[in-house]
Amino acid sequence: MDVMFNIEMIKSLMKTDPAAAAVKINEFIEKQNNTPLNIAITGESGSGKSTFINYFRGMKNDDEGAAPTGVTETTVDVKEYPHPKYPNVIFSDLPGIGTTKFPADKYLELVELEKFDFFVIISNTRFRENDVKLAKEIQKMEKKFYFVRSKIDNDLQAEARGKRNFNEQETLQKIRSDCLQKEGFDSPQVFLLCSFDLHLYDFPLLHETLERDLSELKRRALLMAMPNISLEVINEKKKALHSKIKYLAAASAVGAAAPVPELSFAVDIGVIAAAVTRYVLSFRLDIPSLKRLANTTDVPYDDLKQVILSPLVGVNITPELIMTVLGQLASVASLMAREEAFRYIPIIGIPAAAAFSFAGTYKALSHFLNMLAEDAERVFKRALGLNSSE
Repeated sequence: MDVMFNIEMIKSLMKTDPAAAAVKINEFIEKQNNTPLNIAITGESGSGKSTFINYFRGMKNDDEGAAPTGVTETTVDVKEYPHPKYPNVIFSDLPGIGTTKFPADKYLELVELEKFDFFVIISNTRFRENDVKLAKEIQKMEKKFYFVRSKIDNDLQAEARGKRNFNEQETLQKIRSDCLQKEGFDSPQVFLLCSFDLHLYDFPLLHETLERDLSELKRRALLMAMPNISLEVINEKKKALHSKIKYLAAASAVGAAAPVPELSFAVDIGVIAAAVTRYVLSFRLDIPSLKRLANTTDVPYDDLKQVILSPLVGVNITPELIMTVLGQLASVASLMAREEAFRYIPIIGIPAAAAFSFAGTYKALSHFLNMLAEDAERVFKRALGLNSSE
């Protein structure tokens, strides 16, 4: 459903079949929010697979439900780890290719590689023969794979130790050149990462590459599951969420067609409350996410909270809270009051109420989204010790 909703179209839908219009709008929103994305992570034991999965899922290695870590092989079967906030995004830890249980000639069949959207092949040294073999099998399926060299921070520390003229960029380029030989690939790219600090090194480039390779809906699913590793990611989330406001406003407008007193207002508030809850989660402003950020950055949780200005963070998002905050926005309150008043005017009342409902919901959601995006930026800067102007 690629229809660009507007007031005129909503009027037309309400005149013909408001109930059907509501169903179609809700189906579109559900599709946007629940597109499945299956990500395969593979590599030798001790390469950092589990840490990569856990960080991406917003979890520490010792959290309940985290992927197990260890220097011995902990993956003996395909193990799925849904994202705790976005269960439609699933990370699968694959067993190593060439083991007794998963021999190379049977691996493709046993692991069911065709069900995955893309593959991340991780190593903490140079990539081995089995890594290359797996990449070639994936390539035959015409699917995307990405080589990730993990634990780069350890390599840089070891290389810098005892050297007076240490050059980080030269060292990084040397690691790229050494860890993968071009064995039949077209310009294979290696992304250098530190799984504990994904904002460093090549993760932004990996994210950019994935966005370019994925379809629109899969790209959005990945973006929402992405930790806030940069201001650019926060801004991309804001743009993606803002692009859906018109559909949410359309759902409110359709609700205005029902001839039930105050029902439209209740629908508006319900739509706004649900969307704001999603915004808080998307920007990682919920309390568990803020506490994890405090633990991983050694910035006190209270310090992170101090830079948050929105009254919608750290509380339960209820219709009552939304109404309280909206009461402080004169323009939105006026639109909603006019919506309810116009409902009872013969002939023109319902179309006018729908227009006011759309405009009020759109304006309210835009305001809340901007407010929470700014909070997310302030939290990110505080966590990384950046100045507010950076």
